[in-house]
Amino acid sequence: MNTTMTYCPPNITFTDIWVEHGMSKCFMDTISVAFIAAYLLIFGTIQLWMYRKYGTETTAALLPKSKLYIVQKFFLYFVPMLSIVRIILQGTVLDDKRIYGYMILTTVLTVIVYPYSIYILRVERHKLLPSVPPRGHGVVLLGFWTLGFVAENLVFVNIGKLEWWFHLNTLTDQIEMALFVLRYVSNLIIFALGLKAPGITTGNATPVYGTLPDDSSLQSRYYQNRPDDNTSTWKYAWHKIKILAPFLWPKTFMLQLRVIFCFGLLILGRLINLYVPIYNKMIVNSVTETVGQFRWDFVLIYVTFKFLQGGGTGGMGLLNNLRSFLWIRIQQYTTREIEIELFRHLHSLSLRWHLARKTGEVLKVMDRGTDSINNLLNYILFSIVPTIVDIIVAVIFFISAFNKWFGLIVFLTMVLYIAATITVTEWRTKFQRRMNLADNAQKARSVDSLLNFETVKYYGAESYEVDSFRKAILNFQIEEWKSMITLNILNTLQNIIVCSGLLAGSLLCLHMVVTKQGLTIGDYVLFASYIIQLYVPLNWFGTYYRAIQKNFVDMENMFDLLREEQEVIDAPGAGPLMVKRGQVEFSNVTFSYNPDRVILKNISFIVQAGKTVALVGPSGAGKSTIVRLLFRFYDVEQGEILIDGKNIKTVTQESLRRAIGVVPQDTVLFNNTIKYNIQYGRVEAVDADVISAAKNADIHERILSFPNGYETQVGERGLRLSGGEKQRVAIARTILKEPAIVLLDEATSALDTQSERNIQAALGRVCANRTTIIIAHRLSTIIHADEILVLKDGEIVERGKHEELISYNGVYHSMWHAQLQNDQEPAKAPNGDAEVNEETKS
Repeated sequence: MNTTMTYCPPNITFTDIWVEHGMSKCFMDTISVAFIAAYLLIFGTIQLWMYRKYGTETTAALLPKSKLYIVQKFFLYFVPMLSIVRIILQGTVLDDKRIYGYMILTTVLTVIVYPYSIYILRVERHKLLPSVPPRGHGVVLLGFWTLGFVAENLVFVNIGKLEWWFHLNTLTDQIEMALFVLRYVSNLIIFALGLKAPGITTGNATPVYGTLPDDSSLQSRYYQNRPDDNTSTWKYAWHKIKILAPFLWPKTFMLQLRVIFCFGLLILGRLINLYVPIYNKMIVNSVTETVGQFRWDFVLIYVTFKFLQGGGTGGMGLLNNLRSFLWIRIQQYTTREIEIELFRHLHSLSLRWHLARKTGEVLKVMDRGTDSINNLLNYILFSIVPTIVDIIVAVIFFISAFNKWFGLIVFLTMVLYIAATITVTEWRTKFQRRMNLADNAQKARSVDSLLNFETVKYYGAESYEVDSFRKAILNFQIEEWKSMITLNILNTLQNIIVCSGLLAGSLLCLHMVVTKQGLTIGDYVLFASYIIQLYVPLNWFGTYYRAIQKNFVDMENMFDLLREEQEVIDAPGAGPLMVKRGQVEFSNVTFSYNPDRVILKNISFIVQAGKTVALVGPSGAGKSTIVRLLFRFYDVEQGEILIDGKNIKTVTQESLRRAIGVVPQDTVLFNNTIKYNIQYGRVEAVDADVISAAKNADIHERILSFPNGYETQVGERGLRLSGGEKQRVAIARTILKEPAIVLLDEATSALDTQSERNIQAALGRVCANRTTIIIAHRLSTIIHADEILVLKDGEIVERGKHEELISYNGVYHSMWHAQLQNDQEPAKAPNGDAEVNEETKS
């Protein structure tokens, strides 16, 4: 008996790729394992060299102790063990008891590369590269494990073929099937664990709703100068989808039916795309093969299918138009829910965040983020997925209806096209990110300049603002040019690949028609029409993928907003604040905006119910901070704030702020009517209450003097009104609110003397029997206070009534005489002496 070892089984050579019984195991095993081994040995060695040259050891304490890491290593050892077991069984138990050369080669390569991958895995676990944040495994290992799993899936091409083991007719088939199942499951587990990366230092955090893993590269790029341009937009894609999931599936039954029906139309469109070129072939053959027979039925069916399909991409077909029409409501639902949630989230953020925000950028991010989600859904569900399905159907159809070479040409063209598109698009993602940043900066510059146009006018800085805006535009156009030139490179590469595939397939098909190798002229028409129909959406695949990348980039900015955490939140089980008396107490309160500068130092005072306490002191002493803390714009670091003996941290913010009315120093109004701005204090108030509040704020008569009265538009931020008018509107708004506690933050600082006296009388009536805290700049407005607290450098240095503090000859005494002296300087005015004397008498 001839025992000479051959590389392939008898009657099969390595070049026999596709034989009657399916794909040759000799060819498939050799190519797949050799390619995977070459990939890991080449690129893995390069990666190890980089780690050896630039890597630093990771602290042992930081290494995650995960059982999944042990499982991961076990299966990486288990796969080569299965290869050894297989070759042993092949030589001892299986039918022919012969070992072929390709079996030895694949076993040797498997035994080498899988342990090699374990070594790379250990290096990644114990070393860090200085410029690459450790968010998971490197692309080399992920690519290796992906290729290994894909290779196992390629076996399914041969289901039902005689040479393979799927029939389970013999002991050999049963053993081969068992080994295949073990290999398949093992590679699946290796692939899944590779994505999770249990042995890597970071990247395992499971995000909650509205958050992403704690990764510095994912912090808000709009407030950093070093964006991570090279991060793939598919990074944490699953977590992004989890965040979006609640908004994607409608809650109403009718909309859910629409979604299902739209997917039904999508599936029907895939079938029609297959039958359009088939009936085109049948029409041509009916003319060339059955002369004189008029097959009007073929034409009618063909035109009907074209009517349903539309163009090559289904752009104008009935199915696509019907699906687009039905999808409008679903798209509106998604947009509405996301915009509302984002708007709600922004309003829930702390004052600290809002003081640091850039309004133009935030609005741009909101617009782009919500638009990108709808675009993303449309591109993925109705462009990318159908295109991939059409490619798979086309490959199977050409293999079965023509031969293996047509399927191979189509398959290779599609794979090369998609691979080139993804690779180049991933490379140029950083240019899109930089262009977005420059675009945001340009918009922020213009909005900031226009919002502060008065300051620009004051300092004659129009030219400077224009130059700055010009520089922002030039910077944007530089980044835009880089993005567009890389897009041209990608388009050229795509065109080369598509035309090469079309050329090869057309030449082969036409050759087989001319040489009469089983194909007719109708088959050529079928191939040409089908392949062009397939290449049209494929040409758009790059556009769709780029659009998806762009939408992911745009979404990242929105996710940055969603990830901003609420600094002040309601405690679990917090109940509403029920104000019975209105006593306010600050007990040993310490607070700082930044750790290096303490604003309030151990502040303690009590405002009895119905009493008035005034806060005075130089700028920066902490007066306004006390108001902000009482409103819970910030939480105290030490001590507590109590209302009627109840810590304000234990009640809901909504009920706390409903009980407090404030007239701020800097009044900003909505760009709406005067009536709207006053009624904002109690939105359900009737007109009579609005007018009454305006009268108490001494602005009713002034409002009636305007041409439109209460319907007068105040302009953006109230700029059409004077400072005093704005402040009186704010006072009227607070009066209308009827709060139990009133905070006046230098409420009359923008008023003239007469108006100030009128307002003081009105405020006196409003604050009667209400707990009141006043921050005063003009000391004459708070001499009636039950207690005056003098703050300096975050501490209460003096306290008492006006007469007591004057007698102390301390800080308050100095402030009082300084103001008297300032008021005496303009006393040359006709009524100036009277004003000074009146203040002195009081």
